[in-house]
Formats: sequence, C-alpha cells, structure tokens
Amino acid sequence: MRARDLGFLLAFSTALLPAGAWQLMRFGVPPGLAAWFPVVFIFVVVPWIDALCGDERRNEDDAAAVTRLEHAHYFPMLTALVVPVWLGLLAWCTARFAALDSLPAKLGWLVSTGVIGGVLAINPAHELIHKSTRWEPLLGGLLLTSVGYAGFKVEHVRGHHLHVATSEDSSSARLGESVYAFVPRALWRNVRNAWRLEAQRLRGRGRSPWSWRNEMVAWTALWLAFMAAFAWAGGWRALGFFLLQGVIAAATLEVINYVEHYGLERQLIAPGRYERVTHHHSWNAPQRYTNWLLFNLQRHSDHHAVARRRYQVLRHHGDSPQLPAGYATMFVLALVPPLWRRVMNPRALAFRVPSETGAF
Repeated sequence: MRARDLGFLLAFSTALLPAGAWQLMRFGVPPGLAAWFPVVFIFVVVPWIDALCGDERRNEDDAAAVTRLEHAHYFPMLTALVVPVWLGLLAWCTARFAALDSLPAKLGWLVSTGVIGGVLAINPAHELIHKSTRWEPLLGGLLLTSVGYAGFKVEHVRGHHLHVATSEDSSSARLGESVYAFVPRALWRNVRNAWRLEAQRLRGRGRSPWSWRNEMVAWTALWLAFMAAFAWAGGWRALGFFLLQGVIAAATLEVINYVEHYGLERQLIAPGRYERVTHHHSWNAPQRYTNWLLFNLQRHSDHHAVARRRYQVLRHHGDSPQLPAGYATMFVLALVPPLWRRVMNPRALAFRVPSETGAF
C-alpha cells in the first residue's frame, strides 16, 4: 500500500459534518444557518481544499505492485466499513431532525443529510456493485436501498455501462440539456429500466418476474422494511425524513452523472451498434482531495474503460475529456445552465464524433 492511499480515509470525513453542524447550534449559531453547514462545506470549502491539494495524475505502472494493491484488504475494508457508518449516521440524523423546530433548520438538515447520502452511501455502493465477490454487491445493494434507489444496482451495471454516451442511456446527458431536465428523466428511467431488465432476465430463464429471484422485488421488500423501522422508531416525521433524504441522495447522484457524461457520444458504426466504450467517453478529473473523498470516482474515464477495476488502481488518462475542476465545483456549475453551457459545450464539442444520424 502506498502512503498516499491513506488519503482514502478522508471519505469518512463527510460523516462528521452533521455533528459539526449540531455543535454549531450548541455554540449559538442559529439552527436555520447551522443545519446547512454540511452543504456549505461540500460545495464551498471542498473546492478550495481541492485547489490547495493539487492534482494526482500518477499511475502505478509496475504490474506486481498493481497486483498487490488489487489484493490488499485495506481497500475493500474501507468500502465495507461505510455500511455501518452510514446507517448509524442516518439513524442519528433522523433522531436529531425531530428536535429541530424551524422550517429553515429542518430543510437544511434534510438537504444536508441527503447530499451526504449521495456522497457517503451511493458513491461507495457504486464501487461495491461492480465487484465479482458475493458480499460486495450485496453491501452495495444495502446502501442503495437505504436511500431508496436500489434500481441503480441493476440499471447501472447492465444498462448504463452498456449504453453510455448514447441516446439509449438513462444517465448520459445530451449536449445542451440542462441538469433540471436531465435529473427527473434519469431518476424515472433508471427505476423503470431496472424493473424491465430484471423482468427480461427472469423471463429468459422461464421464471416469473414477480418472484424473490427478482432483485427489484427483494430490494423493494428491504426498502419497505426500512420504512417500517423508521416509522416505528420515530413516527410519520421520521418516515418522511427517511423518504425525502433518499430522493435528495438519488438526485445528488444524478447531478454527478450529468457531470460525468455530459455531451459525450459514441460513434454509431452500424444500425443499432456503437463503437466500443473507451476512456474517451467519460469526463475525467484529477483533483487529489476530491478523489480521496470519492474513492477515485473522478477517474471515471478509466472506470468505464475497465468497469471491474478496483478504485485503488484506477488510472488517470491525460487524453480523456478533462473537467476544468473537481466534482464539487462542477456540481454547483451545473446548477447554473447558461454558465455550464458556456464552460462545457466547447469542451464537449471537441470530443464529439460527427455521425450521419446526428443523434444524441
């Protein structure tokens, strides 16, 4: 293990942000302001830390060292540890929500929890669901179910990675499309496609789609169990908090999907057949600090080129489409469509391959 890999421990720092917000309230900061502290930290402070920490463009080129890194227990241990940390944090945030009495405080606490769920729950889940072990995809599904977005486990692996950078993909934003048009479409289509993919898989095996062999049926049952547990523990208020934090977490994920694939396309080489996915079909970002926070998610170009590659050995590709800043900055930029298009459209057009259809 390299010394720089200790930086991935920073992924757990987001779990401390709600406690920081609560402490601010105890020190006299108005709850309506303090509750927004996690959001401010992630989208205002993190970009400054990114700038201070610089970029990480080095790759591990020694084959033996890569093999050692791939088999080191430290890295899967971190992603597995996210499960109890996140579930404990979610329960704690739900309990504290009941103690807030002003609408700005409640809204800030809800949004903060949801955004942290997008970072701390969904991002490690994304790493876990791609792995070939038996236990890692299950943990990934558990994390996704805790935010009500279990369909991502099915659609992302069997839909998004197949159709990325084409008009058939639910999570690839079209050139000129605003994030406000993209996110509702992506949320709806991802859930719908997950059910469709599971039904097709089971029918192909001569089985009923409405069975426990259907992943979506099983994860939905677990989600309902989560709902029942939160309602039993905290009543309707806790149940509402659980449901809404999940919507915000899923929306946070889809804004990141918007950033990761905006305007890029694969060339149509035959009817219904596109060129092979490479590291040219996703946006890359080398910011060291944010990659530590996100388990190297910003090396997204390489992830799509080799989907099963573990996060600790993902590679930086200098010839991939490069974002001008890290995900935290680009998230905020995406919320201002005119500015986003001014910054990103010229970059996206530089990587687009003209096609006879003009699609996507």
